[in-house]
Amino acid sequence: MEYLRPLIELFSYHANADNASAMQKYMRDHFVFYGIKAPRRKATTKLFIKQFGLPPAEKGFEFIQATWKHPQREMQYFGMETIEKLVKKLPQEAFQQIIEHTTTHKSWWDTVDFVASHLAGKFFKAYPDQIATVTTQWMASDHMWLQRVCLLFQLNYKNQTDKDLLFGFAKSLNKSEEFFIQKAIGWALRQYAKTAPDDVRQFVAEVPLAKLSKKEALKHLQ
Repeated sequence: MEYLRPLIELFSYHANADNASAMQKYMRDHFVFYGIKAPRRKATTKLFIKQFGLPPAEKGFEFIQATWKHPQREMQYFGMETIEKLVKKLPQEAFQQIIEHTTTHKSWWDTVDFVASHLAGKFFKAYPDQIATVTTQWMASDHMWLQRVCLLFQLNYKNQTDKDLLFGFAKSLNKSEEFFIQKAIGWALRQYAKTAPDDVRQFVAEVPLAKLSKKEALKHLQ
């Protein structure tokens, strides 16, 4: 995508091999990096957007596909952070496609967790009538990362959290042996406990959660 060419040049200029090696190791060698730490990366992308603007919203899905095809992980960070700036302009269908693409491609916690709370969370706020249909599809997909998004998209909802939905997802996935599912159950419950601690205590008391999920859920309640 031509729009990204100047940014690729900037990222290449700021690349640091030592940082890249450490970042790759931290991500268990799933991805390669330019080696640009977050403060410099964000400063660089801020200057880039100031000069070149945001990509057009109608090309949002094309843009996210291009950033996800790029080898270095920093480009995926740029893609998802930039899409967040466009959420009010994205067509509904493209918005959902973006969430699903970024969740099911090059999947790892560093991008999926951002997508869950910053993109999926805003998508369902904008289109609440889609929550039941879309999350039912994601839960039935058996795709671990889509299921994690179902658990985490309400992280910032506070008193607008749909308690029954959250607890229902936690119950449905409670038998999962996947670390990232068990961790997400606990994280989602711990976050909701800041708003409704008694509800979370009761849920944990009644549902035999995995040890990790229970530990995470009760971390600030004990």
